[in-house]
Amino acid sequence: MRRSSTRGYELGELVAAATLDQDWHSLPASAGPQDVDAFETKALNSMGLDTKDVPPRYRTSYFAHIWAGGYAAGYYAYLWTQMLDNDAYAWFMAHGGLTRANGQRFRDMILSKGHTEDYGPMFKAFYGKDPDIGPMLEDRGLTATAK
Repeated sequence: MRRSSTRGYELGELVAAATLDQDWHSLPASAGPQDVDAFETKALNSMGLDTKDVPPRYRTSYFAHIWAGGYAAGYYAYLWTQMLDNDAYAWFMAHGGLTRANGQRFRDMILSKGHTEDYGPMFKAFYGKDPDIGPMLEDRGLTATAK
C-alpha cells in the first residue's frame, strides 16, 4: 500500500483540479473573458485549496473540454463513484463479507436495475443510509484507523 501522505496528496491534487474545472464549467457566458491566473486563485481559495504544497493536478489549460472539446466535466463523477464503491465494500464487510446472499442483494437492488431508477435512492436503500466519505478515506489510508 502507498503511504497515506502520498494518497492524501493524490486526493488533494484531484479535488483541487475538480474544483477548478467545476468553477470554470459553472461560469455563465455573460461573465466574459477572465484573467486565468486570477480566476484560478479565486476558485482554489474558495475551497481552501490554493496551496503550494498540493497544486491541482490539472490547470486551466488542461480543460479544453469546457470550450467545446466534448467532455463536459463528467470525469470528476469518478471520484463520487469511487466513494460509493468503498461504501458498498464496507457494507459487504459489515454484513458477513462476499457471500452469495450479499451478492444477490447487491444484484437485486443495484445491478439488475440498470438505468431504470435514480441511483441515489437505489444506493441508499442498499447501503441503509446516505453515502459516507469514511470508507473512502479509510481505503486511501487517510484516517487514524487506516492500516
